[in-house]
Amino acid sequence: MAVVGVVGTLGASLLTQSRADRNKRMEMQAAAEQRREERDHAEAMLETERARHRAEESIALRRACYITLNTAVRQYLTAQVDSVHALRNETGVEAALEKLEARRTTLRESYAEAQMIVPLKVMEGAGAASRRLNAGYGLLKQIAANAPYNQEDLDTFEAGVEQSRALLSELRQQMRFDLEVDTETASGTDL
Repeated sequence: MAVVGVVGTLGASLLTQSRADRNKRMEMQAAAEQRREERDHAEAMLETERARHRAEESIALRRACYITLNTAVRQYLTAQVDSVHALRNETGVEAALEKLEARRTTLRESYAEAQMIVPLKVMEGAGAASRRLNAGYGLLKQIAANAPYNQEDLDTFEAGVEQSRALLSELRQQMRFDLEVDTETASGTDL
C-alpha cells in the first residue's frame, strides 16, 4: 500500500506540474498573441498616420502651386490689358510689352510646375486659360508690330478679355474645389 501512496503522490506531482506547464504555455501564447495584435495595431496606426501626412503634403504642394499659377495668370492678363492701354494711348508701349513678355514667361514656368503636380481636371482648366491668354498675346504682338495701331484690332482684343476672365474664374474655382475650400463648383467672373 505504501508503494501505491508513493506512486499516487508522485503521479499527482507530475500531473500538477504538467498542468502548470500547459497553463504557462497557454499564458505565453496568449501574451505573444497580444503583443502581435498590439504590433499589428501600431503598424496600422503608423501607416494611417503616414497616409494622412502624405495627403497633407499633397494638399500643401497643390495649394502652393495653385497660388503661383493663379498669381501668374492674373498678372499675365493684367499685363495684356496694360499693353492694350499703352497701344491705344501710344505711350509706354515698349515697357508694357516687356512686362507682358516677363509675365508670359512666369506663366509658362508655373504652368510647367502645375503639369507635374495638379490633377487632370484642373490642368484642363489651366490649359484652356493658358491657350486663351496665349492667343491674346499673339494678337497683341501682331497689333504692336503694325504701327500705327489698328483700333478695331484693339477693340477685338478687349472683347476677348472677358472670355479670359471667365476662364480664369473657372480655373480658380476648380482649384478651390480641389483643395476643398469650396464643396461645390460654381462659376463666376471675378478676378
